[in-house]
Parts: sequence; structure tokens; C-alpha cells
Amino acid sequence: MKEYNLESYLSRGVANIVKGILKASAGNPKESFFLMQYAKESLEAGRLRKEAEERGEHIPPFLIASITQQCNLHCKGCYARANHSCFDGAVRENLTAGQWGNIFEQAAELGIGFILLAGGEPFMRRDVLEAAAGQKKILFPVFTNGTMIDADFRKLLCENRNLIPILSMEGEKDTTDARREKGTYQKLRQTMQELQENGILFGASVTVQKQNMQEVLSREFTEALFLAGCRALVYVEYVPADRSSADLAPDEKDRVYIEDRLRQLRETQKELLFLSFPGDEKSSGGCLAAGRGFFHINPTGGAEPCPFSPYSDTSLANISLKEALQSPLFLLLRSSGNLMQEHNGGCVLFEQEEQVKKLRDKAAAMFPAGGRIASGNENGEKEAWA
Repeated sequence: MKEYNLESYLSRGVANIVKGILKASAGNPKESFFLMQYAKESLEAGRLRKEAEERGEHIPPFLIASITQQCNLHCKGCYARANHSCFDGAVRENLTAGQWGNIFEQAAELGIGFILLAGGEPFMRRDVLEAAAGQKKILFPVFTNGTMIDADFRKLLCENRNLIPILSMEGEKDTTDARREKGTYQKLRQTMQELQENGILFGASVTVQKQNMQEVLSREFTEALFLAGCRALVYVEYVPADRSSADLAPDEKDRVYIEDRLRQLRETQKELLFLSFPGDEKSSGGCLAAGRGFFHINPTGGAEPCPFSPYSDTSLANISLKEALQSPLFLLLRSSGNLMQEHNGGCVLFEQEEQVKKLRDKAAAMFPAGGRIASGNENGEKEAWA
């Protein structure tokens, strides 16, 4: 698909997601009422993006925001811990709740209607969740390990339907506990039961790799989640934490299998919303990172192409969201053809790590000042150039 069709492609995708969420909320009056109101806001957001496109300004429909560097679990193969964006002990200078709230406000004004909240574990930052809750023009899927949602958090979720918890798992009990610590699956089941009893819409996120593909894409697995109250399933292709686990990443044959199974599940389980990431990049003309369809904001404010390519030359601690979209690194990635390359794993930029670093350095040489930073070097350290 050519670049000039990108906004139309993204707008159709957003409309389909909103429609799917509305359908998934059927039978839940509180959710349905909020989501009908949000559907109107989504149309307005689309209008704002279209007007910007006509002015020559491309605004992506969603963002990914990692709001904390801390997590209460130590999952095997965790990408965030491997690249040092998640760790124990004292955190670096994370953005404040006020700064995040300002970013959310800017996003709404630009026409960005979805912001995926991640971490670390986002429920370790209640202050940021409360800031997000106040921005009703945006839907915030909160990607969580599900072990921290207590009665107080359930109250927050009940009162703010724009926060939708997405519980992460690897499959059934043995598969999930093998990666996420023993007893995690049972905690997840308890969380699901409590969310269902309180009428809170929630989804699940599953990392798909060669060893669990058949399990997590089975009718039995998805039906069990639906009966537990889950109404949306997000499948994320595995990206290796390091080269030693690269053989677990789905290859082209695996992706064909994944796409075929998703098509079958969508046809036979219409009551569930099925999403995949990155999905079929061919239909969108390549990877949607670096501002084409989204970009990632790390806990300290660095604007990165995506969570799996943690390199930045721009900090939202110093400049506006609109300015960050014109990050020299993003512009170089979008113009260089890197986003359109063929790849084996779930992330095209992960396989081009050295090229991304070179482009970051090139961007820094071209624009040596102005609030730009570079993040995620070989040692996981932050380098400041401003």
C-alpha cells in the first residue's frame, strides 16, 4: 500500500477496533454507555488527523507509553529487563504524573485516540493511571501482569471505563507459570474472576512464539478465556530478548499459520475481539513504528521507534508531542526504507539494531541540540546530548 493511503488504512483500522470493542461490551450497560460516547470522540479524533494530513502533517492514531521502569515479577526472557528499561531498585528520573497528563492532553488535541500503557508493571504507577483516567477522549489499554489489581484498583477501573486492563499470559497454567513465576496463572484467574464479578471489561495479551502457537491459538484456549470474562485477545509476536533465543521467534511459515488461525477464530468466535501485533505489515506498506502508525515513549520521556527498538534522539521532557513526531531519527527511519525491509521475527527494527544506532548517531550529528537524547545504547545507559 502506498504511503498516501496510510491515513485511510489507519482510520479504517481504528474504526474496526472501536466497533469490535463495542460489540465485545454487549450485555455490560456501563461499558456500552461509555464506549458509545467514546465512539463519537473517536470520529472527532479521525477528523483531526485527516485535517492534519491535508496540511501535510501525519498524526498516528495511537501511542505506546511505558510509564514505569519497575515490575514486581521477573519473567524469563523479559525484553524490558534485557535492554535495561526495567529493573529493581531506585528508578531513574521517570516522567511525573503531571508530565504524563500533559502528554495525554496533547495527544487528545492532536487526534490520538489510543494510548497503550505498559511498563515495567503499569499498576505500580497509580498516579499516572489516575492522570490517564481523567482524559476521557482517549482509550487506555493497560498491559499488566494482572497480579496487583486489588479492590482499590478495581474501584478506579469501575469509575473510569477508559482504562481497560489487558492481562498478560503465555497460555495455560504450566506455560504461563514456567515463564512468569509459579502461582502467577492462579493469580490471573483470580483477577479475571474479580473483574468479571465487578462488570469490568478486560482483555488478555499473549506472546506468540514457536513453542506455544498451537496452544494459544486453539479454540479451547480462547473459549476458556471468554467464559472467564475476557472480551479481547491481543496476540504479540515474540521478539527475542537476545540472539540466543532468536529461534523462538515466528518465521514466515509460522506467521501464515497465525494469520490463518486468527481468520478462523474471528469467523467462529465473533463475540471476541482478536488483534495481532505487528500483524500483516504488507497491507500497511511496512512497519508502523517511528510515527507511521505509532511510536513508543519510555519512562523517562524518550521518544523511541517502538518498544523493541529502544533508541531515541528526542525527549518529551523537553519538547511537545507534535515536535517529537518530527524526531530526526523518526524522519530518517521513514525516509531510509528501513521500515519496509523483509524480516524473520516479530520486529523489523530489532533485526536492524546496528542500522538504527547509526541513524540515531547521524540524527545527533545533524541536530546536536534542542532537547534531544539518545537512549538504549549497548550498555542500556542513557546518553544525553542536549
